Amino acid sequence: MATDSRSDEELLSATPRDPEAFGEFYRRHEDGVLKYLLGAVRDAELAADLAAETFAAALLSVKRFKPGGPPARAWLFGIARHKLAGARRRARVEDRARRKLGMPPLQLDDDVIARLEDLEAGERVRGLLQALPSDQREAIKARVVEERSYEQLAATYRCSPSVVRKRVSRGLRTLRQDMEGRS
Repeated sequence: MATDSRSDEELLSATPRDPEAFGEFYRRHEDGVLKYLLGAVRDAELAADLAAETFAAALLSVKRFKPGGPPARAWLFGIARHKLAGARRRARVEDRARRKLGMPPLQLDDDVIARLEDLEAGERVRGLLQALPSDQREAIKARVVEERSYEQLAATYRCSPSVVRKRVSRGLRTLRQDMEGRS
């Protein structure tokens, strides 16, 4: 599928006459909204319900979106914050917008649950990484994520490759222990 080159604001402005524009906006921001809500509620099904209600409410109020004001992403996350606050107040997810659009309740299949679990695990690892000492955190990012060699890192950090190996090893051991302790 080709990616739409229009800005988020252009997509929202076009939605009343081009429903596919909102589909593209949804695809662009679905993961971000899910990550935000999952981080807030720590429950995959609840986060999915809140995300569905967030996007349904956004679609219903798209005509009120004003280009040139706050960015479309901020507008969307404002709706998500509002839905989250309401769910916390009522101790349940309101589904008025979803029902108004005639959308069925969200059914989580194995693929969606796996994706949500991956998002949750990624957020947990990022949080654990942030708790590491900066030298270990940076060494792990450079070695594991960026796939840089120990020799390259040693030149960057002006130390020996064995010092870099030790930083990575200590950091990974701490991450593993923290993850096993939180499972």
